[in-house]
Order: sequence, then structure tokens, then C-alpha cells
Amino acid sequence: MANPLKCDLCSKPATVHLTQIVNNKVHKVDLCESCAQAKGVTDPSGFSLADLLLKASLNPEQSVPAGVRCEQCGFTQNDFKKHGRFGCPACYETFLSVIEPMLENMHNGTAHAGKVPTRALERKSLYDKLTKLELDLTEAIKSERYEDAARTRDEINQVKQAFNQHAAR
Repeated sequence: MANPLKCDLCSKPATVHLTQIVNNKVHKVDLCESCAQAKGVTDPSGFSLADLLLKASLNPEQSVPAGVRCEQCGFTQNDFKKHGRFGCPACYETFLSVIEPMLENMHNGTAHAGKVPTRALERKSLYDKLTKLELDLTEAIKSERYEDAARTRDEINQVKQAFNQHAAR
């Protein structure tokens, strides 16, 4: 059985699950009943997901000093709370102390690792193996180890066949 989701604010079991889409980006928040009521989630006019994310991620010493504006676009932290997005790329540097803890809470770390399709990984693995075998074959021939060269040649043929079958899918 999967572990129940925990409240993003207090770590109690979450019973309220919110999803907000801002500029085609999905933001999810899980809350316990008491935190949901305290944050006004049941009152749509008083609820801001950006504000909730900021409060969930900030320690008192991690706030941006009042009056700080992005030098490029003039956005403030309140503008972010209001719109749910920043005004320009420079905002990410200006409000870094706010963003990093928020990303830590939302994701596994603050760096994007990306994903690679399984078939691409398989192809890359076969290609790397083929490259290594071809180097081994060259070394075996240079060293006059002809039995090793013959075995390596046969293995190269098997890998090439597997590579071709994989490419045909």
C-alpha cells in the first residue's frame, strides 16, 4: 500500500489536494483539513496557490526584504503572489532566496535532471558497446591475438544485429 500524502505545511496526512494551472504549468499542493481551512482554500476568492507555496517554503530568515524589485521588469514578491508567475528571467535571480526552498518542497532538488526515453538508452548502450568492441578488435589485431580478435569480431556482429533489430522497431 502506498504511503499517504502528507500536508505540505505541517506533515499531517493530507486530505485536500489542489491543482492549479498557470501558464500551462501544473502546480500541486497537498494539505490537511486544518491547514486548508486556515489558508482559506475553501474560499476561492481568498486563495492564492503562489502565496501558499511561498509560505510553505519560507523560513522567517529566507524572505526577500520589503521593497525589493526585479531590476529588469520591476516585479515584486507581491506581484508573484498575485499572478503566480514571475515577470522575466531576471526575477529568478532577484528572488532566488524564495524560489530555492519552494522548489525543494515541490521537487527532488533544484536542478532539472531530465528524462531519456528507454529506447534511446538501449540504443546508446548498444552503440557504446559496439564502439568498445571495435577498439578491442583493433588492439587484439595490433597485438597479434587473433583468437581474441575472432571472438571480438563475432561479438561485434551480434551487437550490430541487435542494433539493427532495435532500429527496426
